[in-house]
Amino acid sequence: MFAHLIFSTKDRQTSLDETIRPRVHAYLASVVRSLDSKYVVVGGVSDHVHLLFDIGKLHAPVKFVEQVKRESSKFVKTLGPQYQNFYWQRGYGMFSVSPTHVVSVEQYIRKQEEHHLVKSFQEEYREFLKRYGIDYDEQYVWG
Repeated sequence: MFAHLIFSTKDRQTSLDETIRPRVHAYLASVVRSLDSKYVVVGGVSDHVHLLFDIGKLHAPVKFVEQVKRESSKFVKTLGPQYQNFYWQRGYGMFSVSPTHVVSVEQYIRKQEEHHLVKSFQEEYREFLKRYGIDYDEQYVWG
Protein backbone atom coordinates (compact mmCIF):
# COMPACT_ATOMS: atom_id res chain seq x y z
CA MET A 1 0.00 0.00 0.00
CA PHE A 2 1.28 3.44 -0.88
CA ALA A 3 0.70 6.26 1.56
CA HIS A 4 1.08 10.03 1.38
CA LEU A 5 2.00 11.40 4.80
CA ILE A 6 1.85 15.11 5.60
CA PHE A 7 2.84 16.82 8.82
CA SER A 8 3.93 20.25 9.91
CA THR A 9 6.43 21.78 12.26
CA LYS A 10 4.95 22.79 15.60
CA ASP A 11 2.85 25.94 15.16
CA ARG A 12 4.00 25.84 11.52
CA GLN A 13 7.25 27.55 12.42
CA THR A 14 9.56 27.97 9.46
CA SER A 15 12.27 25.88 11.11
CA LEU A 16 13.22 23.82 8.06
CA ASP A 17 15.31 26.49 6.40
CA GLU A 18 17.23 25.87 3.19
CA THR A 19 20.45 25.11 5.06
CA ILE A 20 19.03 22.00 6.75
CA ARG A 21 16.03 21.00 4.62
CA PRO A 22 17.90 18.61 2.27
CA ARG A 23 19.50 16.87 5.24
CA VAL A 24 16.20 16.59 7.09
CA HIS A 25 14.48 15.18 4.00
CA ALA A 26 17.30 12.67 3.51
CA TYR A 27 17.09 11.65 7.16
CA LEU A 28 13.32 11.23 6.95
CA ALA A 29 13.81 8.99 3.92
CA SER A 30 16.40 6.90 5.78
CA VAL A 31 14.06 6.44 8.76
CA VAL A 32 11.23 5.33 6.46
CA ARG A 33 13.57 2.90 4.67
CA SER A 34 14.65 1.48 8.04
CA LEU A 35 10.98 0.62 8.59
CA ASP A 36 11.03 -1.73 5.58
CA SER A 37 9.83 0.72 2.93
CA LYS A 38 11.70 0.22 -0.29
CA TYR A 39 10.12 3.23 -2.02
CA VAL A 40 10.14 6.70 -0.44
CA VAL A 41 10.00 10.27 -1.70
CA VAL A 42 10.30 13.26 0.64
CA GLY A 43 9.61 16.90 -0.10
CA GLY A 44 8.32 19.99 1.54
CA VAL A 45 9.07 23.54 2.51
CA SER A 46 10.13 25.37 5.65
CA ASP A 47 7.04 24.51 7.71
CA HIS A 48 5.94 21.04 6.64
CA VAL A 49 6.89 17.82 4.88
CA HIS A 50 5.30 15.33 2.51
CA LEU A 51 6.36 11.69 2.33
CA LEU A 52 5.22 9.14 -0.23
CA PHE A 53 6.15 5.56 0.60
CA ASP A 54 5.09 1.94 0.58
CA ILE A 55 4.03 1.20 4.14
CA GLY A 56 3.98 -2.58 3.85
CA LYS A 57 2.15 -4.79 6.30
CA LEU A 58 4.57 -5.01 9.20
CA HIS A 59 3.84 -1.65 10.85
CA ALA A 60 0.66 -0.08 12.16
CA PRO A 61 0.32 3.39 10.60
CA VAL A 62 0.16 5.23 13.93
CA LYS A 63 3.35 3.51 15.20
CA PHE A 64 5.08 4.10 11.87
CA VAL A 65 4.35 7.83 11.96
CA GLU A 66 5.26 8.08 15.63
CA GLN A 67 8.70 6.60 14.97
CA VAL A 68 9.35 8.72 11.87
CA LYS A 69 8.47 11.92 13.70
CA ARG A 70 10.31 11.03 16.90
CA GLU A 71 13.56 9.99 15.20
CA SER A 72 13.61 12.91 12.77
CA SER A 73 12.85 15.43 15.53
CA LYS A 74 15.84 14.14 17.48
CA PHE A 75 17.97 14.47 14.36
CA VAL A 76 16.93 18.08 13.69
CA LYS A 77 17.95 19.02 17.24
CA THR A 78 21.51 17.83 16.50
CA LEU A 79 21.88 20.31 13.63
CA GLY A 80 22.68 23.28 15.83
CA PRO A 81 21.67 25.20 18.93
CA GLN A 82 19.05 27.18 16.99
CA TYR A 83 17.10 23.90 16.49
CA GLN A 84 17.07 22.77 20.14
CA ASN A 85 13.38 23.65 20.47
CA PHE A 86 12.32 21.95 17.25
CA TYR A 87 9.18 19.82 17.31
CA TRP A 88 6.71 18.44 14.81
CA GLN A 89 3.02 19.15 15.30
CA ARG A 90 1.10 16.47 17.18
CA GLY A 91 -1.18 15.53 14.30
CA TYR A 92 -0.66 14.38 10.75
CA GLY A 93 -2.54 13.30 7.68
CA MET A 94 -1.95 9.97 5.99
CA PHE A 95 -3.73 9.29 2.74
CA SER A 96 -3.75 6.13 0.66
CA VAL A 97 -2.44 6.44 -2.87
CA SER A 98 -3.50 4.20 -5.73
CA PRO A 99 -0.54 2.61 -7.55
CA THR A 100 -1.83 4.34 -10.70
CA HIS A 101 -1.35 7.74 -9.01
CA VAL A 102 2.10 7.22 -7.48
CA VAL A 103 3.93 9.06 -10.28
CA SER A 104 1.68 12.13 -10.09
CA VAL A 105 1.91 12.28 -6.28
CA GLU A 106 5.69 11.96 -6.50
CA GLN A 107 5.80 14.89 -8.95
CA TYR A 108 3.54 16.90 -6.64
CA ILE A 109 5.85 16.27 -3.69
CA ARG A 110 8.98 17.13 -5.66
CA LYS A 111 7.44 20.50 -6.66
CA GLN A 112 6.44 21.67 -3.18
CA GLU A 113 8.46 24.88 -3.31
CA GLU A 114 6.74 25.97 -6.53
CA HIS A 115 3.35 24.90 -5.23
CA HIS A 116 3.66 26.94 -2.06
CA LEU A 117 4.42 30.15 -3.87
CA VAL A 118 0.65 30.37 -4.44
CA LYS A 119 -0.93 28.24 -1.70
CA SER A 120 -0.45 28.05 2.07
CA PHE A 121 -0.03 24.83 4.01
CA GLN A 122 -3.46 25.31 5.56
CA GLU A 123 -5.14 25.70 2.16
CA GLU A 124 -3.31 22.66 0.83
CA TYR A 125 -4.19 20.52 3.84
CA ARG A 126 -7.87 21.49 3.77
CA GLU A 127 -7.97 20.43 0.11
CA PHE A 128 -6.60 17.00 1.02
CA LEU A 129 -9.19 16.57 3.77
CA LYS A 130 -12.00 17.54 1.41
CA ARG A 131 -10.70 15.37 -1.44
CA TYR A 132 -10.66 12.34 0.86
CA GLY A 133 -14.04 13.16 2.40
CA ILE A 134 -12.68 13.66 5.90
CA ASP A 135 -14.80 15.73 8.27
CA TYR A 136 -12.73 17.97 10.49
CA ASP A 137 -12.98 20.72 13.07
CA GLU A 138 -10.59 23.63 12.47
CA GLN A 139 -9.78 23.95 16.17
CA TYR A 140 -8.24 20.47 16.20
CA VAL A 141 -6.52 20.36 12.83
CA TRP A 142 -3.70 22.79 13.50
CA GLY A 143 -2.55 21.67 16.97
